Amino acid sequence: MSGLRMTLEAPFDDVLARVQDALATEGFGVLTEIDVQATLKKKLDVDFRRYRILGACNPGFAHRALQHTLEIGRLMPCNVVVYEEGAGTVVSAVDPLQTIAAQGEPAMTPLAEEVRQKLERALAALARDLA
Repeated sequence: MSGLRMTLEAPFDDVLARVQDALATEGFGVLTEIDVQATLKKKLDVDFRRYRILGACNPGFAHRALQHTLEIGRLMPCNVVVYEEGAGTVVSAVDPLQTIAAQGEPAMTPLAEEVRQKLERALAALARDLA
């Protein structure tokens, strides 16, 4: 699976606490947060690593995309996952060039490129903050 991904040598709680701030610097808010570990424990009584799915949205970009096509909402928000892996923490975000731009509408490609750049900058800022 591809996307924007980095592994940080930082504890899960530290990364999770800072990822929303890093996204906010690029205009993204987190609309949803799913605690996969707690959900799997509650629904299936299984143990799983700490794993969160954050539904990040940049309202300006969402508005622009929805003005182009209402069906784009299926691909929103931009999911960002944070999970434990070994001694580090992985942060992975959807690549809008593989979702939004891949819908066969050339007019959406520039928008997807802008969103991707913002997500890349947010992840880079997170890495700098935790270095």
